[in-house]
Amino acid sequence: MEIKFFKPNVSHIKQMQALVKPEVESGKILLRTEDEMANTIRSYTVVSVDGKIAGFTALHIHSIRLSEVRSLIVGKEYRGLKLGKQLVEHCIEEGKKLGLEQILSLTYEQGFFESLGFKVIDKEDIPEHKIWADCIRCKHFPVCNEIAMVYDL
Repeated sequence: MEIKFFKPNVSHIKQMQALVKPEVESGKILLRTEDEMANTIRSYTVVSVDGKIAGFTALHIHSIRLSEVRSLIVGKEYRGLKLGKQLVEHCIEEGKKLGLEQILSLTYEQGFFESLGFKVIDKEDIPEHKIWADCIRCKHFPVCNEIAMVYDL
C-alpha cells in the first residue's frame, strides 16, 4: 500500500468534492464550491492510497495568529489507517512553519481532536469572530451543535 500526502492542484477538485459529498449532504461538512476550492487550493493537503484520493483537509488562515482545520475527510474504505490524524498533523506542522499561534476546529468529533492535543473552548471565546461568516451557510444554522476546539502552536 502506497500512501502519499501532497498539495493538490485544481484538477483534483472534482474528485475531492465527490469524496466529501456524503458528509456535505449530512451537514457534517460545509459545502465548498468548485470556485471556492480553486481560490483556496493552496490551503489543502490531500492523501492518496495507491494513487486514489483517500482524504483531505485544509488549513484556512483567518489572521496572523489564527487558522482553522476545515473539511477534514477520509473515505470510509480508508478509515482506520490513521490518515485523518496524519492530515491534521500536517496542518499543525504547516501552522508552525507559517508562524501562527492557534489552530481552530469546529467539529462533531471531540475525542478525535482531543487525541491530537486540541482543547475545547466556548464558541463565544473564538478569537476572531469573522469565522462565523461561514456559519450562515450551514444547514444547521442558527442551531449549532459543533464543538469549538483549539490547538496552541
